[in-house]
Amino acid sequence: MFVGAMTALVTPMRGGAIDRKGLEELVEAQIAGGIDGLVPCGTTGESATLNHDEHAEVVRLTVQFAKKRVPVIAGAGSNATAEAVALSKSAREAGADGLLHITPYYNRPTQEGLYQHFKAIVDAVGLPTILYNVPSRTGCDLAVDTIARLAELPAIVGVKEATGTVQRTQQILAKLGERLAILSGEDAINYPLYAVGARGCISVVSNVAPKIIAECWDAHAANDGARGRRLHYATVELADALFLESNPIPAKTALAMMGRIAPELRLPLVPMTAAGKEKLRAVLHAHGLV
Repeated sequence: MFVGAMTALVTPMRGGAIDRKGLEELVEAQIAGGIDGLVPCGTTGESATLNHDEHAEVVRLTVQFAKKRVPVIAGAGSNATAEAVALSKSAREAGADGLLHITPYYNRPTQEGLYQHFKAIVDAVGLPTILYNVPSRTGCDLAVDTIARLAELPAIVGVKEATGTVQRTQQILAKLGERLAILSGEDAINYPLYAVGARGCISVVSNVAPKIIAECWDAHAANDGARGRRLHYATVELADALFLESNPIPAKTALAMMGRIAPELRLPLVPMTAAGKEKLRAVLHAHGLV
């Protein structure tokens, strides 16, 4: 259902509030760049420090600005199942086309707990849902067998795979075939995951360079492996630079350098270091982005 190159949107802020104009311009730049879907309020969108009203506003505005040109898949995750259900219902009311749900962080549920958590969400809300597995951030790994159980629920349509290995994607596909769409959640290995069967990505790099991320996927989808690989290799340096410090610090810093948004973050995230900025600016300059 959701395939192609999608963007994990940053949340532009100005003066402590959501920057509506900045978000609208970001959405327009993404669609103009050929991006296939928008994912607000994920990790890159600083969902952890948005209150519920802000979370709902960001999703609503993204839906409004997208104007049905591409699907909007709203991040709605929480480590409290009741809160995840509430955020999901809010996203549904805002007009989101689907949901992205991260594994519960910090409390580290068992595999049975993970199954019951996601089942409770889709039973209550019903929107097409992508599971998000990023154990380096959550301290919680969604096992392949648990994914297979969840795949029996019709509303579960994909997995954002961010374990950082090609092997995990292969294991999921070997177990499930094409029942779920596997989406790369690690820009540095987008193309390697496409090569083994992933059907797109949810990208951080596309915040600053949507066209090349979109064209890389499009080349793969058109069976033009040589072009796809060439485009992917052209993004590797950007991917490294945009993870020099905790995401989304470099992504927001880069967009500010490009004149797109204010370089505003919320504590506990802090501005990028001077050394990090220097390295980031050099890479952006090398790629013609500043």
